[in-house]
Amino acid sequence: MRKITLLDVAKEVNLSKTTVSMVLNNKQINVSDATRKRIFEAAKRLNYIPNSVARSLSTKKSYTIGFIIPDIENPFFSEMAKAIETEAEKHGYSIILCNTFNSGKKEEEYIKLLISKLVDGVILVCGEENNEGMKILEKNKVPFVIVDRRVSSNEIFNEVFCDNKYGIKLGIEYLINKGFKKIAFVGEKKNERFLNSRLEYFKELSKEYNIFNEHLIEKDYFSMEGGIAATERLVHKNLHIEAIFYSSDVMAIGGMKYLLKNGYKIPDDMSILGYDNIGICSFIEPELTTIAQPIYKMGADACSLLINIINDISAEGTIIKLPSYLVERETVK
Repeated sequence: MRKITLLDVAKEVNLSKTTVSMVLNNKQINVSDATRKRIFEAAKRLNYIPNSVARSLSTKKSYTIGFIIPDIENPFFSEMAKAIETEAEKHGYSIILCNTFNSGKKEEEYIKLLISKLVDGVILVCGEENNEGMKILEKNKVPFVIVDRRVSSNEIFNEVFCDNKYGIKLGIEYLINKGFKKIAFVGEKKNERFLNSRLEYFKELSKEYNIFNEHLIEKDYFSMEGGIAATERLVHKNLHIEAIFYSSDVMAIGGMKYLLKNGYKIPDDMSILGYDNIGICSFIEPELTTIAQPIYKMGADACSLLINIINDISAEGTIIKLPSYLVERETVK
């Protein structure tokens, strides 16, 4: 069975291909509302699907955006993807989602694939290793926006991120005001590629507040498994920890699983503070107190910025910094 073409729609309504094409692509053309309605109804009835490649050649745009993330299992990125897709649809764009598993090599491969697909731009949550992917985008003159993770570089990029220093400060002050002194921190494994590190901010600020103890710091992967492993190591140190501040909610949830499984009561025996405010925080028991990032707004702003850059509305080198805030629930006593 052959594919329905624009010519088939034109024959169905007895109009020229040019007229039908302009109406379906919402171009300015002097036709009545009744004719427009007839064309759209015929296209729907015939299940006509526009040829996106042909459209790209004529408009010089594919109306597609690549979104590259490091870990599709982390709800933080799925919530951000929802925001980006919703914002993109408002402007007539669709999304191609790519998951790199935190691999710089895979990130580079996906960038080459997206360029071959003629995407108009890319939203990138950087994984590990190197900046080769961004260099490839720049050489091919494909606009991109870096979101969430800031990349250590002398260059100025388009960026949308949260103020992690302020967020860590909020968390430390909150726990100190609750009377805690032995506050442990679980951060990400060291990655020299990134700026805006929550772990480095915790080290800096905990010294200012006179609560720093290097033995109360553990590092692991941003995952539930990482949270479990880091929490186990902290508990085995027998340092009478009063509260654990995790640099992501997924790590905090992993830590809570370990503690509850080993007889701890939360928050009676141990208070837990997360970071991100992913949707599941209010559904687990006990509900997770966390430092929130406006995840949806971060994704929407990144998409809006990229589309504005594509359309020459926003300038290159635009930086958007969003505030973090505290969400109190049940895991801090």
